[in-house]
Amino acid sequence: MSYTAGVDVGSTQTKAVIINENREIIGRSLIYTGANVTQAAQNAFDLAVKEAKIGEDEVQYVIGTGYGRYKVTFGNKQITEISCHGKGASQMFPKTRTVIDMGGQDSKAIRVSEKGEIVDFCMNDKCAAGTGRFLGAASVALNIPLDDIGPTSLLAEKPVRISTTCTVFAESEILSWLGKGKKVEDILLGVHQSIAARSIGLLRRVGIEEEITFTGGVARNIGMIKALEDSLKTKINVSEDSHFMGALGAALFALEHIFTSRQPKEEK
Repeated sequence: MSYTAGVDVGSTQTKAVIINENREIIGRSLIYTGANVTQAAQNAFDLAVKEAKIGEDEVQYVIGTGYGRYKVTFGNKQITEISCHGKGASQMFPKTRTVIDMGGQDSKAIRVSEKGEIVDFCMNDKCAAGTGRFLGAASVALNIPLDDIGPTSLLAEKPVRISTTCTVFAESEILSWLGKGKKVEDILLGVHQSIAARSIGLLRRVGIEEEITFTGGVARNIGMIKALEDSLKTKINVSEDSHFMGALGAALFALEHIFTSRQPKEEK
């Protein structure tokens, strides 16, 4: 049995995935990146190998991805997170044609072919207004745990309009609405709708084609899922492994390398 790994080093969190030759995930890990990016990559890989219950030497090929992909010093190759998210999304949801990847520091809209190859993409270009960092600012301003802001937003009845495009000023605007007596849930829904609007703007630049798959850390936020679906007026694909989609894609590219390297021997 062949095993490969993908290590996705993000600005906030680092993810690692181990798959077997049947493209099944047998190990995964998620840790905070912290200041030592190289160590984070190694730690995430070690934890994923441990969960997979295999030896480190059994992993035949490792690909690094994410903003810190070149810090995966034990990796065999580096591939951009755009390609990896497209590959992972197409594996998880084969009919995927559009991907919205929302991470801690940036958001990306990606259009893929039926083979999971990148057709077009674009990234957010206005501060961090369409990212997890914007949600983090709301969490701090309202003194609500980050994991609670999504569910809380679903309780809203009259969402406020969040106009700022900069995370730096988000806290001030949120506190201003709070000072005007607006409910916390209405403010949070406004925040989610603002991010959804900016994300859909990115999607329109590459062309929105169904099916749409949501990847990245923010895909774990049910409020964000609902805001996107309401704005798009369609269901979007979300998996429990959406957070790991980049690492999965990297592991799949690694597996393809293994299969390709075998072909000449098999043809003889």
